[in-house]
Parts: sequence; C-alpha cells; structure tokens
Amino acid sequence: MKRTAMTTTGLVLAGLLGLGDVISIVGGVDGPPLAVLIAGSLLGVITLVGVVLGWRGSRAGIVTVVVTRLLSALTAVPAFFVDDVPDGAVGFAAVGVAVTLITVALLAPALRPTVRAGVA
Repeated sequence: MKRTAMTTTGLVLAGLLGLGDVISIVGGVDGPPLAVLIAGSLLGVITLVGVVLGWRGSRAGIVTVVVTRLLSALTAVPAFFVDDVPDGAVGFAAVGVAVTLITVALLAPALRPTVRAGVA
C-alpha cells in the first residue's frame, strides 16, 4: 500500500491523539474517572502500535487506528451529558472528537481496495 499525503497526515494526527491518551492518565484530580483514563490509555497504546504498522504500509494497522480512535472518541461523549463536567473539559472533549473525525476521514481512503490494471 502506498502512503499518500492524506494517510500520512491522518497517521500523524492519530499518533498525537494516541500519545495524548497515553499521557492523560497522569492528569489532575478533576479529570475523568480512573476507569475512563485507563481505557483511554490502553486505546492510546493500541493506536500507537497501529500507527507504526500503518506507517509501514499495513492495512490492518490503519484499521486498528480507525477503530481505536473512534472508541476513544466514544469515551469522551459522556462529557457532553454529565452536569458537573467543567466547561473547559467539555470544550477539550469537543476538540478531541472533532480531530478524531478528521483523522478517520483522512485515513478512510487508505482502506478502500486498490484496483490493479488488468484485474477484474
């Protein structure tokens, strides 16, 4: 699989998001519940592995990145509905979800099957 500029950009963004998930576990006391932090950190580690594999041309690596990023975005959804979440945290969650969706959109074309000349 040839890595395009879009795929490269998506992998870089995913790597940054994954790294952010991994280091979020050392956050402050007012952050998300510990279970969410642990799940996010695990998803971050898996994302980083997927980024490395995707960088090397693995389609499975890119699928891993897309799935883990979407799952990570889902862990942020309660921030929009729970009453005692600070406004800053809601804004941070919104930005994270938006960047995740952009990342997935950048990586999605790499998941399409490639058509080779002369093959039906």
